[in-house]
Amino acid sequence: MLGSPSNHTLLNTATFILLGVPGLEETHLWLAVPLIAMYSVGLLGNIIIMTVIWTESGLHEPMYHFLCVLAAVDIVMSTSVTPKMLNIFWSGNGIIGFAACFTQMYIVHATTAIETGLLLVMAFDRYIAICKPLHYQTILTPQTVIGMGVAIISRAITAMTPITWMVVRLPYCASHVVPHSYCEHMAVAKLACADHMPSSLYSLIVSFIIVGTDVIFIATSYSLILKAVFSLPSRDARVKALSTCGSHVSVMVLYYLPGILSVSVALLGQHVVPLHTQVLLADFYLVIPPMLNPLIYGLKTKSIRERVWNAFSTSILGHICQNSAKEKKATQVCVMEHSESKWVAEPQM
Repeated sequence: MLGSPSNHTLLNTATFILLGVPGLEETHLWLAVPLIAMYSVGLLGNIIIMTVIWTESGLHEPMYHFLCVLAAVDIVMSTSVTPKMLNIFWSGNGIIGFAACFTQMYIVHATTAIETGLLLVMAFDRYIAICKPLHYQTILTPQTVIGMGVAIISRAITAMTPITWMVVRLPYCASHVVPHSYCEHMAVAKLACADHMPSSLYSLIVSFIIVGTDVIFIATSYSLILKAVFSLPSRDARVKALSTCGSHVSVMVLYYLPGILSVSVALLGQHVVPLHTQVLLADFYLVIPPMLNPLIYGLKTKSIRERVWNAFSTSILGHICQNSAKEKKATQVCVMEHSESKWVAEPQM
């Protein structure tokens, strides 16, 4: 029995049903394995990056502050979707509340907008450090860094709030089955009984303006950086400067290239690219960059690599020394007890 029409309508208006990866339902358990592995590595790596930067006074510089915020954003972005994805893949429970769905959608939009802003200010930081090193401290003051952070967050909120607001206001009187693993904007908007094109166009235009503007300024910054680097007289200085920028460029390529690919594939439609391919690209776009970012920065940034290794070595050595001290103390106590028992026993002979 489905119950009364009013109860059925209330249930439908209060929830959506996420399908996971349509067409690959039989492989959901297998998809959960790499997903939980990537999420765990990303979560652990970003927590380590944040902890090292927060506790090491030598890393309290603008570049590392931006990196710390990037790690926090990566955690929020991947955590907003991965637990629900795993729930779908493991148990098949794709039910998500109306409010939870649109909250998830907003978080994904906002964090991606914040992340592209962070990549822009990190490129600007490298430009000042390499092209104007004598003015670095006077340009990137704590007030300036805080101001840039506030501007990035404000831009994300201002640009992305209308998208969610427009989708929330659409009537959902037909199917509430979302052919996706999370509440992706287009997948949810297409379920509306009214015209969803205004929200879709706004999303595309705003995304194009934000990402396009950031990419232009980032490309300009790195072109000036490369020009300055290759004009350096010392080969070692050139290698050091390129090595410093290498991790930033890797992260930017990792962020923008899959994003552009995912959007392009979605625009081509199901008749060109299968739906399960579109969903997988969108899913892993929110999981793979947060996993690789701390690995890239940890391996390519010498300051972070050395401090992580020192912290790890100190922790391991401290644990070993502590255990050795305990064992040594226990041996001494045992020897003393044995000596005392022998001393007490001698008069009785």
